Amino acid sequence: MEQFVPVKRKKDGQAVRYLIVDDSVFARKNLARMIETFGGQVAAEAGDGLTAISEFDRTHPDIVLMDITMPQMEGIEAAERIVQQHPEARIVMVSSVGYQENIVAALQRGARHFVQKPVKPEVLYEVIKYVLGEDGVVAGAAAGAGTGA
Repeated sequence: MEQFVPVKRKKDGQAVRYLIVDDSVFARKNLARMIETFGGQVAAEAGDGLTAISEFDRTHPDIVLMDITMPQMEGIEAAERIVQQHPEARIVMVSSVGYQENIVAALQRGARHFVQKPVKPEVLYEVIKYVLGEDGVVAGAAAGAGTGA
């Protein structure tokens, strides 16, 4: 897997912390491997929307990577509930269900972005930098290091 320049939290220089939400263990592990190549850290994982809400409350991650289609509670509803309680939450929907109406619904309910499965590491990396905005910094960027993109 390609090596990426680590993305850190601007406020303290620490690793960006993620909550990974997907009913597929394989998908969660795949996303975890990707974010580790970005210098990130998995704060928690969840297999459904209800667990995602409680894990968000428990860990307060910097970014949530959330599937749409899951048992017990769909990702769009979970995203909406998290954002209602935590307006600052950064949620990126990650789904193979790329229907326009799902993407629009997710964005209307508080998701910041959408990434289509199968996830390409270089696409997720750019989305994460975008979603972090001013709160994220690419390590070594001041020294002129690029992403190779």
